[in-house]
Amino acid sequence: MIIEKVTNVIPTNPALYEITHIKNLIHTIRGMQIMLDSDVAMLYHYETKKINQTVKRNIERFPENFCFQLSEVEFENLRSQIVTASSEIQITKFRNKKYLPYAFTEQGISMLSGLLKNKIAVQVSINIMNAFVEMRQFLSFNGHIFDRLTNLEYNLLEHDKKFDEVFHELQKNKKTEFKQKIFFQGQIYDAYDLVIELIKSAQNDILIIDNYIDDSILKMLSKKLPNVKVSILTSFNCNIIKLDIEKFNQEYPTLKIVKTSKFHDRFIVIDHAQLYHIGASLKDLGKKCFAISKIEDLKYIETLSKIS
Repeated sequence: MIIEKVTNVIPTNPALYEITHIKNLIHTIRGMQIMLDSDVAMLYHYETKKINQTVKRNIERFPENFCFQLSEVEFENLRSQIVTASSEIQITKFRNKKYLPYAFTEQGISMLSGLLKNKIAVQVSINIMNAFVEMRQFLSFNGHIFDRLTNLEYNLLEHDKKFDEVFHELQKNKKTEFKQKIFFQGQIYDAYDLVIELIKSAQNDILIIDNYIDDSILKMLSKKLPNVKVSILTSFNCNIIKLDIEKFNQEYPTLKIVKTSKFHDRFIVIDHAQLYHIGASLKDLGKKCFAISKIEDLKYIETLSKIS
Protein backbone atom coordinates (compact mmCIF):
# COMPACT_ATOMS: atom_id res chain seq x y z
CA MET A 1 0.00 0.00 0.00
CA ILE A 2 1.34 3.42 -0.99
CA ILE A 3 0.50 6.45 1.13
CA GLU A 4 0.04 9.84 -0.39
CA LYS A 5 2.05 12.88 0.56
CA VAL A 6 0.73 15.08 3.38
CA THR A 7 1.50 18.66 2.45
CA ASN A 8 2.38 21.56 4.74
CA VAL A 9 3.12 19.31 7.71
CA ILE A 10 6.64 20.61 8.35
CA PRO A 11 8.34 23.54 6.60
CA THR A 12 11.01 22.66 4.08
CA ASN A 13 14.51 23.25 5.41
CA PRO A 14 17.40 21.86 3.34
CA ALA A 15 19.61 21.63 6.43
CA LEU A 16 17.29 18.98 7.85
CA TYR A 17 18.28 16.54 5.12
CA GLU A 18 22.05 16.86 5.50
CA ILE A 19 23.76 13.67 6.67
CA THR A 20 25.31 15.50 9.64
CA HIS A 21 21.87 16.45 10.91
CA ILE A 22 20.36 13.03 10.22
CA LYS A 23 23.12 11.34 12.24
CA ASN A 24 21.96 13.34 15.25
CA LEU A 25 18.56 11.68 14.91
CA ILE A 26 19.99 8.16 15.18
CA HIS A 27 19.90 6.56 18.64
CA THR A 28 20.86 3.18 20.07
CA ILE A 29 18.11 1.08 21.69
CA ARG A 30 18.17 -2.67 22.35
CA GLY A 31 21.62 -2.77 20.81
CA MET A 32 20.30 -1.47 17.47
CA GLN A 33 20.64 1.89 15.75
CA ILE A 34 17.19 3.39 15.26
CA MET A 35 15.30 6.54 14.33
CA LEU A 36 12.05 7.58 15.97
CA ASP A 37 8.89 7.52 13.91
CA SER A 38 8.41 11.28 14.45
CA ASP A 39 11.87 12.06 13.05
CA VAL A 40 11.28 9.76 10.08
CA ALA A 41 7.96 11.51 9.45
CA MET A 42 9.64 14.91 9.61
CA LEU A 43 12.26 13.94 7.06
CA TYR A 44 9.73 12.44 4.65
CA HIS A 45 7.15 15.23 5.13
CA TYR A 46 4.44 12.99 6.58
CA GLU A 47 2.43 13.08 9.75
CA THR A 48 3.69 10.59 12.34
CA LYS A 49 0.32 8.86 12.55
CA LYS A 50 0.34 8.33 8.75
CA ILE A 51 3.76 6.67 8.97
CA ASN A 52 2.58 4.33 11.72
CA GLN A 53 -0.67 3.58 9.91
CA THR A 54 1.34 2.50 6.90
CA VAL A 55 3.39 0.13 9.04
CA LYS A 56 0.25 -1.41 10.55
CA ARG A 57 -1.31 -1.87 7.10
CA ASN A 58 1.85 -3.58 5.88
CA ILE A 59 2.83 -5.26 9.14
CA GLU A 60 4.12 -8.40 7.38
CA ARG A 61 6.90 -6.23 5.89
CA PHE A 62 8.05 -4.94 9.28
CA PRO A 63 9.37 -7.67 11.59
CA GLU A 64 10.67 -6.56 15.00
CA ASN A 65 14.22 -6.04 13.72
CA PHE A 66 12.74 -3.54 11.21
CA CYS A 67 10.33 -1.65 13.49
CA PHE A 68 9.24 -1.94 17.13
CA GLN A 69 7.39 0.13 19.71
CA LEU A 70 9.37 1.56 22.63
CA SER A 71 8.47 0.62 26.19
CA GLU A 72 7.71 3.37 28.71
CA VAL A 73 11.13 2.88 30.33
CA GLU A 74 12.94 3.05 26.99
CA PHE A 75 11.01 6.18 26.03
CA GLU A 76 11.80 7.97 29.30
CA ASN A 77 15.47 6.98 29.09
CA LEU A 78 15.62 8.28 25.53
CA ARG A 79 13.97 11.55 26.50
CA SER A 80 16.61 12.12 29.15
CA GLN A 81 19.44 11.37 26.71
CA ILE A 82 18.33 13.37 23.69
CA VAL A 83 20.33 16.55 23.32
CA THR A 84 19.29 17.61 19.82
CA ALA A 85 16.50 20.17 19.79
CA SER A 86 15.00 18.70 16.63
CA SER A 87 14.33 15.29 18.16
CA GLU A 88 12.98 16.79 21.36
CA ILE A 89 10.57 18.93 19.33
CA GLN A 90 9.37 15.88 17.44
CA ILE A 91 8.73 13.94 20.62
CA THR A 92 6.70 16.66 22.29
CA LYS A 93 5.09 18.66 19.48
CA PHE A 94 3.98 16.16 16.87
CA ARG A 95 2.93 13.28 19.12
CA ASN A 96 -0.10 12.47 21.17
CA LYS A 97 1.49 11.73 24.54
CA LYS A 98 -0.84 8.78 25.09
CA TYR A 99 1.04 6.76 22.45
CA LEU A 100 4.56 5.43 22.78
CA PRO A 101 6.79 6.03 19.72
CA TYR A 102 7.89 3.43 17.20
CA ALA A 103 11.55 2.93 16.33
CA PHE A 104 12.76 2.17 12.80
CA THR A 105 16.02 0.39 12.12
CA GLU A 106 17.99 0.94 8.93
CA GLN A 107 16.19 -2.00 7.29
CA GLY A 108 12.84 -0.69 8.45
CA ILE A 109 13.42 2.75 6.94
CA SER A 110 14.55 1.12 3.70
CA MET A 111 11.31 -0.88 3.62
CA LEU A 112 9.27 2.19 4.50
CA SER A 113 10.83 4.31 1.75
CA GLY A 114 9.40 1.92 -0.84
CA LEU A 115 5.91 2.69 0.43
CA LEU A 116 6.24 6.45 0.35
CA LYS A 117 5.43 8.55 -2.66
CA ASN A 118 6.67 12.11 -2.86
CA LYS A 119 9.40 14.05 -4.58
CA ILE A 120 11.87 14.10 -1.72
CA ALA A 121 11.57 10.43 -0.71
CA VAL A 122 14.40 9.16 -2.92
CA GLN A 123 17.04 11.69 -1.88
CA VAL A 124 15.98 11.54 1.78
CA SER A 125 16.26 7.75 1.75
CA ILE A 126 19.76 7.94 0.26
CA ASN A 127 20.86 10.42 2.93
CA ILE A 128 19.34 8.36 5.74
CA MET A 129 21.07 5.18 4.53
CA ASN A 130 24.39 7.03 4.27
CA ALA A 131 23.89 8.45 7.78
CA PHE A 132 23.34 4.94 9.17
CA VAL A 133 26.46 3.71 7.40
CA GLU A 134 28.58 6.58 8.76
CA MET A 135 27.24 6.03 12.27
CA ARG A 136 27.97 2.32 12.05
CA GLN A 137 31.52 3.03 10.88
CA PHE A 138 32.00 5.58 13.64
CA LEU A 139 30.82 3.17 16.34
CA SER A 140 32.95 0.38 14.91
CA PHE A 141 36.07 2.53 14.72
CA ASN A 142 35.60 4.00 18.21
CA GLY A 143 34.18 0.93 19.90
CA HIS A 144 37.25 0.39 22.07
CA ILE A 145 37.03 4.00 23.26
CA PHE A 146 33.40 3.56 24.29
CA ASP A 147 34.32 0.34 26.10
CA ARG A 148 37.06 2.14 27.99
CA LEU A 149 34.70 5.00 28.89
CA THR A 150 32.11 2.49 30.11
CA ASN A 151 34.71 0.72 32.24
CA LEU A 152 35.96 4.06 33.53
CA GLU A 153 32.42 5.11 34.46
CA TYR A 154 31.87 1.78 36.23
CA ASN A 155 35.12 2.16 38.17
CA LEU A 156 34.20 5.71 39.17
CA LEU A 157 30.83 4.52 40.43
CA GLU A 158 32.54 1.78 42.45
CA HIS A 159 35.01 4.29 43.88
CA ASP A 160 32.17 6.66 44.78
CA LYS A 161 30.35 3.81 46.50
CA LYS A 162 33.43 2.85 48.52
CA PHE A 163 34.09 6.50 49.38
CA ASP A 164 30.52 6.85 50.67
CA GLU A 165 30.97 3.72 52.79
CA VAL A 166 34.24 4.99 54.27
CA PHE A 167 32.77 8.45 54.84
CA HIS A 168 29.74 6.90 56.57
CA GLU A 169 32.00 4.88 58.86
CA LEU A 170 34.09 7.93 59.66
CA GLN A 171 30.99 9.95 60.46
CA LYS A 172 29.63 7.14 62.60
CA ASN A 173 32.88 6.85 64.51
CA LYS A 174 33.06 10.61 64.84
CA LYS A 175 29.71 10.59 66.62
CA THR A 176 30.30 7.63 68.93
CA GLU A 177 33.98 7.86 69.85
CA PHE A 178 34.55 10.30 72.69
CA LYS A 179 36.39 10.38 76.01
CA GLN A 180 33.92 12.31 78.13
CA LYS A 181 30.90 14.56 77.80
CA ILE A 182 29.10 16.61 80.41
CA PHE A 183 25.43 17.47 80.00
CA PHE A 184 23.84 20.25 82.01
CA GLN A 185 20.29 20.46 83.28
CA GLY A 186 17.88 20.77 80.38
CA GLN A 187 20.11 19.14 77.74
CA ILE A 188 17.67 16.26 77.54
CA TYR A 189 17.67 15.79 73.77
CA ASP A 190 21.47 16.10 73.39
CA ALA A 191 22.02 13.45 76.07
CA TYR A 192 19.34 11.21 74.58
CA ASP A 193 20.84 11.61 71.08
CA LEU A 194 24.30 10.56 72.29
CA VAL A 195 22.98 7.41 73.98
CA ILE A 196 20.96 6.55 70.86
CA GLU A 197 24.12 6.87 68.76
CA LEU A 198 25.88 4.47 71.12
CA ILE A 199 23.01 2.00 70.77
CA LYS A 200 23.03 2.33 66.96
CA SER A 201 26.78 1.73 66.82
CA ALA A 202 26.50 -1.77 68.26
CA GLN A 203 27.03 -4.55 65.74
CA ASN A 204 26.60 -7.61 67.97
CA ASP A 205 25.59 -6.96 71.56
CA ILE A 206 24.78 -4.31 74.17
CA LEU A 207 25.05 -4.61 77.94
CA ILE A 208 23.21 -2.00 80.04
CA ILE A 209 23.60 -1.77 83.81
CA ASP A 210 21.04 0.60 85.37
CA ASN A 211 18.99 0.08 88.54
CA TYR A 212 16.31 2.63 87.63
CA ILE A 213 15.21 1.84 84.09
CA ASP A 214 11.59 1.89 82.98
CA ASP A 215 9.80 1.05 79.71
CA SER A 216 11.32 4.16 78.05
CA ILE A 217 14.46 2.04 77.58
CA LEU A 218 12.48 -0.15 75.16
CA LYS A 219 11.83 2.81 72.89
CA MET A 220 15.53 3.64 72.91
CA LEU A 221 16.53 0.06 72.15
CA SER A 222 14.15 -0.07 69.18
CA LYS A 223 16.75 2.09 67.38
CA LYS A 224 19.39 -0.68 67.48
CA LEU A 225 20.46 -2.67 64.45
CA PRO A 226 18.48 -5.86 63.76
CA ASN A 227 19.59 -8.97 65.66
CA VAL A 228 21.83 -7.06 68.09
CA LYS A 229 21.45 -8.84 71.43
CA VAL A 230 20.71 -6.73 74.50
CA SER A 231 21.21 -7.66 78.15
CA ILE A 232 20.01 -5.35 80.93
CA LEU A 233 21.09 -5.73 84.55
CA THR A 234 18.73 -3.82 86.84
CA SER A 235 17.25 -3.82 90.33
CA PHE A 236 14.43 -6.01 91.61
CA ASN A 237 12.18 -2.91 91.58
CA CYS A 238 12.21 -2.73 87.78
CA ASN A 239 8.65 -2.34 86.48
CA ILE A 240 9.25 -3.82 83.03
CA ILE A 241 7.12 -6.94 83.01
CA LYS A 242 7.54 -10.24 81.19
CA LEU A 243 4.87 -9.32 78.62
CA ASP A 244 6.78 -6.13 77.71
CA ILE A 245 9.88 -8.21 77.00
CA GLU A 246 7.97 -10.77 74.95
CA LYS A 247 6.29 -8.11 72.79
CA PHE A 248 9.61 -6.31 72.28
CA ASN A 249 11.37 -9.51 71.23
CA GLN A 250 8.73 -10.25 68.63
CA GLU A 251 9.83 -7.15 66.71
CA TYR A 252 13.33 -6.30 67.97
CA PRO A 253 15.05 -9.50 69.12
CA THR A 254 16.74 -10.20 71.43
CA LEU A 255 16.32 -8.58 74.87
CA LYS A 256 17.09 -10.22 78.23
CA ILE A 257 16.60 -8.56 81.62
CA VAL A 258 18.37 -9.87 84.70
CA LYS A 259 17.56 -8.51 88.16
CA THR A 260 20.45 -8.07 90.58
CA SER A 261 21.57 -6.00 93.56
CA LYS A 262 25.29 -6.06 92.76
CA PHE A 263 25.57 -2.63 91.11
CA HIS A 264 25.25 0.99 92.17
CA ASP A 265 26.52 2.95 89.17
CA ARG A 266 25.33 2.82 85.58
CA PHE A 267 27.28 1.42 82.62
CA ILE A 268 26.86 0.64 78.91
CA VAL A 269 29.07 -1.90 77.14
CA ILE A 270 29.04 -1.97 73.31
CA ASP A 271 30.14 -5.12 71.46
CA HIS A 272 32.18 -6.25 74.45
CA ALA A 273 34.74 -3.64 73.36
CA GLN A 274 33.60 -0.17 74.49
CA LEU A 275 32.74 0.64 78.11
CA TYR A 276 30.94 3.83 79.19
CA HIS A 277 30.18 5.05 82.71
CA ILE A 278 26.96 7.09 82.94
CA GLY A 279 26.30 9.44 85.85
CA ALA A 280 22.52 9.37 85.49
CA SER A 281 19.88 6.76 84.87
CA LEU A 282 18.91 6.41 81.21
CA LYS A 283 15.34 7.41 82.02
CA ASP A 284 16.55 10.70 83.58
CA LEU A 285 19.04 11.89 80.94
CA GLY A 286 19.44 15.67 81.02
CA LYS A 287 17.10 16.31 83.92
CA LYS A 288 20.13 17.19 86.06
CA CYS A 289 23.80 17.80 85.32
CA PHE A 290 25.67 14.54 84.71
CA ALA A 291 28.60 13.10 82.70
CA ILE A 292 29.22 10.18 80.35
CA SER A 293 32.80 8.92 80.37
CA LYS A 294 34.53 6.28 78.28
CA ILE A 295 36.66 3.83 80.30
CA GLU A 296 39.72 2.92 78.25
CA ASP A 297 40.91 -0.02 80.35
CA LEU A 298 39.04 -2.93 78.76
CA LYS A 299 39.89 -5.35 81.56
CA TYR A 300 36.89 -3.88 83.41
CA ILE A 301 34.58 -5.23 80.72
CA GLU A 302 35.59 -8.79 81.62
CA THR A 303 35.18 -7.99 85.30
CA LEU A 304 31.67 -6.60 84.76
CA SER A 305 30.73 -9.64 82.72
CA LYS A 306 31.87 -11.98 85.48
CA ILE A 307 29.92 -10.05 88.14
CA SER A 308 26.79 -10.20 86.05
